Amino acid sequence: MDDTAIAALVGVAATLLVAGLIASLRAGGLGRLGLGFAAARRASRDASFATMLSESLEGKRSVTPATPALKPATPAPPKPTGEGLRALALLQSEARLVDFLMEDIQAATDEQIGQTVREVHRKAREALLQHAKPEEILPGMEGDTVTVPAGFDPSRIRVVGNVVGHPPFTGTLQHPGWRVKDLKLATPPASADEHVLQPAEVHIA
Repeated sequence: MDDTAIAALVGVAATLLVAGLIASLRAGGLGRLGLGFAAARRASRDASFATMLSESLEGKRSVTPATPALKPATPAPPKPTGEGLRALALLQSEARLVDFLMEDIQAATDEQIGQTVREVHRKAREALLQHAKPEEILPGMEGDTVTVPAGFDPSRIRVVGNVVGHPPFTGTLQHPGWRVKDLKLATPPASADEHVLQPAEVHIA
């Protein structure tokens, strides 16, 4: 090591020693003065350590290593729910509705279709009345004259056509509407895949 480098290291060590002494006095004692001497001795022997301490005093480097920022844990994707398919699964179980809708009936005769529809209708109606209990919102026949009262619930009654002013409105009933009075659908086990409308069945002889 040449004379210039030695002089530089000694200068750094002296600076650190003085800085440590001043910091100790400002803190109200000399308890950390020994640490300053130790740092000065190491700086006189270790050029990289001296550089680090010098940069720390000048504010160019933080002595305390930066703690890496913790990435927030990625939440697990929610399990797909098939709650909206429970009624369809019920109609498949009770009336084979999905089987009927998915079957290609283009080649079937009207008589064959009529017989199938009659059976599907009977079973689906029984299941609907047993588990959903639908009731009409505005009882009456389509084409009857009805009055929509003031303060009506727009989710139950939809007013269409030339709607001017404020209710009550008088108009022609186009559809009585349906509302489920009491829904009774069994909740499947937590491990069940609710997207399965009906499991495949295999008979083992």
